[in-house]
Amino acid sequence: MNLKTLLLYLLITIFSCIQSVSAIDFVFNGFKSSDISLFGIATIESRILTLTNDSTFSIGRALHPSKIVTKAPNSSQVLPFSTSFIFAMAPFKDRLPGHGIVFLFVPQTGIDGTTSSQNLGFLNFTNNGNPDNHVFGVEFDVFKNQEFNDINDNHVGIDVNSLASVFDHEAGYWPDKYNKFSDDGSLNEESFETLKLNNGRNYQVWIDYADFQINVTMAPVGMKRPKQPLLDFPLNLSQVFKEEMYVGFTASTGDLAQGHKILAWSFSNSNFRISDALITQGLPSFELPKDPVHRSKGFIAGMTVSLLFLVVVTVVVSLFLIKRNRRMKREREEMEDWELEYWPHRISYQEIDAATKGFADENVIGIGGNGKVYKGVLTGSLEVAVKRISHESSEGARQFLAEISSLGRLKHRNLVSLRGWCKKDRRSLILVYDYMENGSLDKRLFECDETNMLSFEDRIRILKDVASGVLYLHEGWEAKVLHRDIKASNVLLDKDMNARLGDFGLARMHDHGQVANTTRVVGTVGYLAPEFVKTGRASTQTDVFGYGVLVLEVMCGRRPIEEDGKPPLLDWLWELMRRGELINAFDRRLRTSQDFNEEEALRVLQLGMICASLDPKGRPTMRQVVKFFERNSEADESEAEHMDVYLLETLRSNTMLSNFSLSLSHGSHPTFEEIREGLSSSMSISWTNSLVDGR
Repeated sequence: MNLKTLLLYLLITIFSCIQSVSAIDFVFNGFKSSDISLFGIATIESRILTLTNDSTFSIGRALHPSKIVTKAPNSSQVLPFSTSFIFAMAPFKDRLPGHGIVFLFVPQTGIDGTTSSQNLGFLNFTNNGNPDNHVFGVEFDVFKNQEFNDINDNHVGIDVNSLASVFDHEAGYWPDKYNKFSDDGSLNEESFETLKLNNGRNYQVWIDYADFQINVTMAPVGMKRPKQPLLDFPLNLSQVFKEEMYVGFTASTGDLAQGHKILAWSFSNSNFRISDALITQGLPSFELPKDPVHRSKGFIAGMTVSLLFLVVVTVVVSLFLIKRNRRMKREREEMEDWELEYWPHRISYQEIDAATKGFADENVIGIGGNGKVYKGVLTGSLEVAVKRISHESSEGARQFLAEISSLGRLKHRNLVSLRGWCKKDRRSLILVYDYMENGSLDKRLFECDETNMLSFEDRIRILKDVASGVLYLHEGWEAKVLHRDIKASNVLLDKDMNARLGDFGLARMHDHGQVANTTRVVGTVGYLAPEFVKTGRASTQTDVFGYGVLVLEVMCGRRPIEEDGKPPLLDWLWELMRRGELINAFDRRLRTSQDFNEEEALRVLQLGMICASLDPKGRPTMRQVVKFFERNSEADESEAEHMDVYLLETLRSNTMLSNFSLSLSHGSHPTFEEIREGLSSSMSISWTNSLVDGR
């Protein structure tokens, strides 16, 4: 045997040994307990891997019981792999479905370091985006989370150490008879077949990784694998994968819930045709029946719950006056519980004191009804705004807790970010926000010279940003949030003139579908919806009213209520419209702006008047408002034309005109004294500084 033959024999032997150590293949056409390790609420039912059920805010995870070798010995090169699985997202009757499922590689077992809802049991708010996570996943997400830049509520994405996907697309496939790309190189979306992830149907997924390239393909179960992958993306996992990793699935629910089920699974790092071994016929279906179901039992249950609720309310009201003083004292003591819940966001008083130079008067940038706002610089040259709240009254403490409980957990590009909080003692309540370089919107509208005046495009973008932020509060989070004080002074502008809604001192959270039960009248005169003044009950529509007044204020350059005897802004606008002189309503400085678009400006003005309709049912939702602003960039021409027709027909309707005609003769919006004198004595009234002082 010569030297070359010997070397070749040794190389073949070494390669065979490496391959035998690292190669792994398995096929599960149904599951049993010994096949897979379960965590959270994951179970195996009738040989089907069920990750989640109808439990809210839950996580289910399932991993192959043994670690998988993912790198060649003594090398950083990631071994190729091919996997395929059949899954279904089973909706529950009378429940909104959510949130999604992830095929994943993780370095350890368990569900520590993860949370439910939009985090999918994959990561959590704290570790999201951390390169030390060493996690990789392919997500099948049915909720649009703006904080992760999701493209829609039905997409597939590639996740590397973060839930913000590096590449994603709407769920579906390109049929083989069509080309994925058009002649100009763009995606041929016209031939794309969309697949609804959470309709209960079974889908098969193929995921292949080799030569620093990942391909993800999906199709209805039983269909031949499409030739053109849904996702085709260059990806180097050498810094992500450790030498050995666990592989499996994770899913979660929030307030939204659905069943996440895996019916079959294959995996190999040597055989890229192993998916052929999966059985795709005779599988159970999880689609809801289309025929309507008799609801009499639900009606009886609902009536029972309603009666019980009325009994409870009656008891609570009868005890209210007796226990009121004790309850107010107890609220202050209960603040200690909030400190425990939000401890990770706490900033030391010494750090804040140093950042504001001992709360020096020279650093004061604003004064509100419950305290002062200072500019500060934290360690690392981070500029912040520090709000020091007076704790002399229970109202100051209540607003402090409201901001922490709402803004402290909300993350959106059009909401002011809460950096943290501090409570030195019972007299020092402090909130720390991101610093907004361009100040508040009202100052840019009413207290700036011609050189710093907001252009037409600036104003439209600001209104669009605020609408996006309010929509997130109403629909985009796990709970519905009512801001209750939308106004120009609560809209702040960052260095790029992006608008962010702030001041959540009056905000309240409610579960989706729940009606707010407070009857405390809070807010700012001029922005209060008429029905809110009468009933004291806030809703998403009262927020829409406040947003509508903001739109009119921005476009007209006038405050809702002037101190010089001028008629209220809304009355003035409807009188102009009655006379056919609505074009004269625009800010004089705006009309001389080079980018002023009269036709577009009229549309926006009409939108504001509809949002500020006296009839709550006549107002649009914030989703419709956002659609209005997106019509030029995302909607087709027919949708834009339909929106314009809707605006004009609503404005010209006899009902709306007659309502405002009647209101003009009596004053369309209550004055401060009318609000104070006209409310029922049985209503609990909170005369906050924002209400007393107007702005």
